[in-house]
Amino acid sequence: MYRLTLQSVGEVIKDFLAEKKGVDFTDEMTVINSWKDTVGSYAASHTLDLHIKNGILFVHVDSDALRNEMNYSKTLLLRNLNKTVGRDLLKEIVFK
Repeated sequence: MYRLTLQSVGEVIKDFLAEKKGVDFTDEMTVINSWKDTVGSYAASHTLDLHIKNGILFVHVDSDALRNEMNYSKTLLLRNLNKTVGRDLLKEIVFK
């Protein structure tokens, strides 16, 4: 006999993505979606592109001054972004 368990749509999607694409994919999406909360709305509005490859977060910023500021706080950003997923997913951040 089968027992049905109720899950929210979000839980079903998260389980599906973890099964099909891997846990790293869902954690990477969590990091990208938390970018605005981590850096603030001003810095997020000047971020043109974010992507993760091999544990490196690539951030394309449209302002040289902001890129320089973010480069100085790279360690803090890395720590806070890894804290959102609860593990050391990111090894480095590269600003372009």
